[in-house]
Amino acid sequence: MQKKDSFLLNRLKSVGYAFKGMLVLIRTEASIKIQLFIAIAITIAGFYFEISKTEWLAQIGIIGLVMSMEGMNTAAEYIADFIHPDHHPKIGLIKDVAAGAVFIASIIAVIIAGIIYIPKFV
Repeated sequence: MQKKDSFLLNRLKSVGYAFKGMLVLIRTEASIKIQLFIAIAITIAGFYFEISKTEWLAQIGIIGLVMSMEGMNTAAEYIADFIHPDHHPKIGLIKDVAAGAVFIASIIAVIIAGIIYIPKFV
């Protein structure tokens, strides 16, 4: 019988797999690269405009949400392509819904950025 790894070792392995997945996203997905660029730019803007702690919480939260949704969208696309590599209307619908979730998070991100930064320009 094979000995099971400890709880701590399993958690460390899980973090390693998650880090690997994040690097795959950043290296292979154009949309996550764009979102990462926007996240860096908006973070620099946050320091420049000295946004409040509450504004930082909103900004960091929405950056995390958008990038996480993009990761889930990519995972859904990979699964859909694996299950049915040829074009299929149901697979297309699944991909559209996943992309729609990213779009919703992105719209909310733009609204939050507007609430934070528009007053800084007027």
